[in-house]
Amino acid sequence: MRGMPARSLQERFSPALWTALSSLLLTLPSAAQVNVWKLGGSGLAWDQSDTAQVLIEFHTGANAIQPIYLTPDRSILSFLSDWSDLKVPRELGYVDGHRPRIWAGQGLNRSAAWSGLNLVDGDRSTYNATNSWGAGSWLTIDLGVPVPGMRFGFLPPSAGFRSDGRPLSQDFVPAYEVSLSAEVDPVLQEEDYRPLSTLVAAVQDNFDPQVEIEFSRQYVRFIRYLRKSSILDQGGNSTGSWGGQAIQGTIAEFTLYGEGAPRRVFYAGKIADLGQEVNFGRLFWATTPMRRVEESAVEAPEATAVAVELRCGLDEDPEVYHEFTDAGAERVVSRERYERLEGLEYGWDNPDGAWHLVLEEGKPGRRASVGYDTENWTFWSPSQTQSGMQAPLQRGRYLQVHLTLESQDPEELVRLDSLWLEYTPLLARRITGELARLDDLVPDRGVVRNRLGELTDFVYDVQAHFDAPDQPGFDALRLDTPAPARFQRLLIGEPLIEVAPSKVRVEADDLLVVLPERITPAHNPPIRLVFSARIFTLAYTFTGRAVDLEGRAFPQALEAGDVSQALGTNTLQVMGEGEVETGFIQDLVFSSPAFTPNGDGINDGLAIRYTLFRLPQEVPVELSIYTLSGQGVAHFELGYQAAGPQEVFWDGQGEAGEPVTPGLYLVEVRLRAETGNFRQIRPVGVVR
Repeated sequence: MRGMPARSLQERFSPALWTALSSLLLTLPSAAQVNVWKLGGSGLAWDQSDTAQVLIEFHTGANAIQPIYLTPDRSILSFLSDWSDLKVPRELGYVDGHRPRIWAGQGLNRSAAWSGLNLVDGDRSTYNATNSWGAGSWLTIDLGVPVPGMRFGFLPPSAGFRSDGRPLSQDFVPAYEVSLSAEVDPVLQEEDYRPLSTLVAAVQDNFDPQVEIEFSRQYVRFIRYLRKSSILDQGGNSTGSWGGQAIQGTIAEFTLYGEGAPRRVFYAGKIADLGQEVNFGRLFWATTPMRRVEESAVEAPEATAVAVELRCGLDEDPEVYHEFTDAGAERVVSRERYERLEGLEYGWDNPDGAWHLVLEEGKPGRRASVGYDTENWTFWSPSQTQSGMQAPLQRGRYLQVHLTLESQDPEELVRLDSLWLEYTPLLARRITGELARLDDLVPDRGVVRNRLGELTDFVYDVQAHFDAPDQPGFDALRLDTPAPARFQRLLIGEPLIEVAPSKVRVEADDLLVVLPERITPAHNPPIRLVFSARIFTLAYTFTGRAVDLEGRAFPQALEAGDVSQALGTNTLQVMGEGEVETGFIQDLVFSSPAFTPNGDGINDGLAIRYTLFRLPQEVPVELSIYTLSGQGVAHFELGYQAAGPQEVFWDGQGEAGEPVTPGLYLVEVRLRAETGNFRQIRPVGVVR
């Protein structure tokens, strides 16, 4: 081929250096100028880079953040701001948990006569007249995150008088019910009243205007209050008036006291502009785990967690905004126009005899739906919980982070000192990939299908697109595979001609092919890779990256698209097909029908191999050993495993590390999925 180098890339390096290079393909480039985007420490200020935060304490001097440690001398509600009095806030970009809420009943409408915000503003001079808050009414408070609560209460107004002349400060609620929940409770979705999972008060005869309900310290996120009917309410009407007077009991403020760190806190960063499209490298963060001892926090062994979600985009806004047209359809508009439009309208309907709040039909010039810009933005990544790993991002110019600081014990918390992300310029403007089965290059409707577990030959076409002569290009391709793949051949050029790769490396979950020539703006032929692989899930995407072995820039993700007229898929995804009754665990086999764990180095251990099918995500897997009578001998938690081939070992020892006696045993592999528990059992012999 034109421009063929005199020596392959592998020949340029010593064996030891080549091995090291191969293992570091996704780490820090050696020759590139790596840029770093950083929050905290010497980087951007935490308190100037957020769009939302819940119960975060900012250490301005150290430029760090940590959960607020709550103390019993201040109401937790006073730490929260930007309350909403709707169950589903209508502002753009609302995220569950990022904003505290207090809503009445179903919480679908806003009443001009009643505002829950008066009850959480820390001001006892603001309150709602009781004729709009009658017996049988109920409300729900959502703090956003679970906090360690110990005492909930409500207070009457500090001044003013009832219509009968009684001071409001002495106006007591005669009957009430209070319930709590640490996390989302199913009853929150029901239209009728039901208490939350933990009932802490059900009082029928109360005469104290200032109520405090004590309970053992527990995590609390949702609080539900019910104004129960009382004998004092007899004669009242549906509007809450009673004999011409307002119903008994006026509440001006709710309180919640507790002690310790919240179970989790949130920090949502602003969208950052990196100035140009880039490839992303590793994500790092630095933390200081702490434990509260008496009045101060001291460094302690890490018993907390940090979870980081990322997304990146090619433009400034991940949302797409619409307005209604004269014909009732929707059309895209700018965010600026969308914010100027009138909002959605609600009305009332009673088709079944009961009044229901319904959304009215869209009218021209009103706000319509807000969608996600999937063409220019990635979705939020899975939570990253380990510092120093490759960031799960494609190319992008704009970046946003969402952080969760978690504590499993109220006395433990973590300080996040800084977070930083590496990035380098692009290898090419865009690198496109397209996949098909070798025996079906143009499948029906462009959908690639394959039987689960069946070894199949696939075609993977790649084409780079450059827009600048200084973009360095790449010299290797790395494909993610669900199990070890088999390289078949490499074709390059137009027309495609089979060539020998400089290097092929097959690992358990990826295939690396080093090209004989570097792809650059001056030399950019089409590439076709043919390989064999199995899939084990109902949908698998053969993601891949172009790699620069010379280390000028980070690897760049291959993006699905139309690469070749010979292929008719425009996708990298394969849909799995199989019998509905196909088990999640298949092909359970042993390295030997019997083994001899006697320490002589021969057949001392048992290799247990199996394949997991149809799992959309990783699930916990267990290995158990039983006698034929069903008595447990050993049990092992294998952690979370994904679909595909798996292998574990048993050394012939029992639960306490003692050798098991010779005989026949049952080996059980069990997984716990959302749809239930599944297992396979096979016998094996132990011989001494």
